[in-house]
Amino acid sequence: MFKNKSYIGISFIILVFGIYAIPKIVSRIQSNSVVKGDRLDKVINKGTADQSLVKIGPAPEFKLTNQDNKTITNANYNGKVYVLEFFFSKCPSICPKMNKNLVTIQNKFFGNPNFGIASITIDPQNDTPQVLKEHADLLGAKSSNWHFLTGDKKYIYELANKGFNLYAGENSKVSGGFEHSGFFALIDKQGNIRCRKDEYGNPTLYYEGLEAKGVQTIQQDIAILLRE
Repeated sequence: MFKNKSYIGISFIILVFGIYAIPKIVSRIQSNSVVKGDRLDKVINKGTADQSLVKIGPAPEFKLTNQDNKTITNANYNGKVYVLEFFFSKCPSICPKMNKNLVTIQNKFFGNPNFGIASITIDPQNDTPQVLKEHADLLGAKSSNWHFLTGDKKYIYELANKGFNLYAGENSKVSGGFEHSGFFALIDKQGNIRCRKDEYGNPTLYYEGLEAKGVQTIQQDIAILLRE
């Protein structure tokens, strides 16, 4: 008697569940969304929602001359997200690749008044404003916010090595006579150096300027900072 009642009760529960759940399951199969439940989304998205970038500290102040012979300071980039590199126009090794990648980044955000680039030469004796102008034209630097900068040699080297901690130096034993870091610095609208964390949670500090992965990464993070 009790067993019969139990079976009847269980059967009733199964029937009610079927009436409620089966239409939803069929609907999900038809819409190809069987695995897109709310709880599964929460599992998949765990750890990916936080897109905040680490603040390393304020970028060093600078005052240099651009390719149009105009004085440019860090204040010209206030309210802008910008990428900064050190290079020289006669560089036979990594600079052409870095400059080409910056053109790619420029084109990605072209027309956005809140984005800029700063390319600072480490060979100011050769890289006069006129030389930098020709170099910019040759590269296809079209953005009015992309400044190719020159100035006093000692000042620039202190800015690179002590200010940004991006190595630059003279070396007569290497091709071109100069050597420097192949990294890009990323600065936010408030003038802070920003970066993402690596897989271990450590700040990466700068972005690889030579590889496609580094270009893709910095483009993603520029977009994040532009939305801030």
